[in-house]
Amino acid sequence: MNGPVANEPVVVGFDGSPESLAATDWAAREALRRKRPLHLLQAWPWPKTDVVGSDEVISKSRRRLAAREAELRAELAGVAVTSAQVSEEPVEALETAARTACLLALGSRGLGTVHGFLVGSVSHQVLRRAACPVVLVRAVADPAPGAEGREVVVGVDVRHSCDGLLAFAFETAALRRAPLRIVHGWEPPTGSEYMASSAVDGSAGDLSAVDRDSLDALLGPWRRRYPEVDARAVLVHAAPADALVDASATAALVVVGRRARRWPLGTHLGPVGHAAVHHIGCPVAVVPHD
Repeated sequence: MNGPVANEPVVVGFDGSPESLAATDWAAREALRRKRPLHLLQAWPWPKTDVVGSDEVISKSRRRLAAREAELRAELAGVAVTSAQVSEEPVEALETAARTACLLALGSRGLGTVHGFLVGSVSHQVLRRAACPVVLVRAVADPAPGAEGREVVVGVDVRHSCDGLLAFAFETAALRRAPLRIVHGWEPPTGSEYMASSAVDGSAGDLSAVDRDSLDALLGPWRRRYPEVDARAVLVHAAPADALVDASATAALVVVGRRARRWPLGTHLGPVGHAAVHHIGCPVAVVPHD
């Protein structure tokens, strides 16, 4: 991830829904924390030909966007607030905006604890393709500044470089004056179910020690760079996705990574990212990194 540029805005997708209103609230507080401009983006791919009533609908959507911009400008002293309605498909508009944003926020509708959270096709595509971190905000998540100070949780894989992911997590925790919990889930190697229990226990101990050393080495430079952050590493004997979902119960924000390189079938979230966006109730940040 490249270093931040001072005028890179926090961009939030807006369509007037409860989910997008929650996202604008969250993005407004984040712009204030980061001392960045806030930009509301409404993508409206209106018809190329005249349709009865289309002008009225478009005008109404523009008024709704302008009203929300005015509300946020009144609330955010010292933060530049702008908005735009563009005649593009939402995925293309949001992906374009992400190229010059420090952060992109989108809304997500909850379906309850059994079914998880609904992530629409637009959000799925943007989460997989955006050049900047994308934060998915639930319609009822983090409704007030009371989340300030609650911990930030980040899931890491010690087998891969994740400097961009840790840079975002440590900076975010520092800005919130919040503790940071770094979670690494691990499981015994495939085939260990056929080993004697004593052999499995010994192997698990060796693996956990290696992973602990790798985790400490990975975090060392970031702890020195952000000495004010109370960073606690947690090694969990569980599937990485399960470990992260369990750790999210008291979090203000959960951070997961997305490998920036392209695969033959395009970029993808992976099992941990998929579990996070569908089963974690607080805002979830998906961070592209090498």
